[in-house]
Amino acid sequence: MHYILFYKAVENYIEKRAPYREEHLKLIESFYSQGDLLMAGALDDPATGGAFIFKGDSTEKAEEFANKDPYVKNGLITEWEVRPWTVVIGS
Repeated sequence: MHYILFYKAVENYIEKRAPYREEHLKLIESFYSQGDLLMAGALDDPATGGAFIFKGDSTEKAEEFANKDPYVKNGLITEWEVRPWTVVIGS
């Protein structure tokens, strides 16, 4: 099963994320290298948040990621939500 973690960010979060960016990217890399996170990226034009595609048996890994993310911990993300995603084509 696939899950999408959606982030809603504070205004001007691109400018505000600099102190936490390196730790955020390390977290992404760790979940990716374990095979839990398939894709991740910022929503653009306007930059209002991000989306992360996870693969697993439950929402657990996506929720764990959000709870560990320095962007969430430091208030750059105002809301996050994990939604099941039914994939009809692709791997």
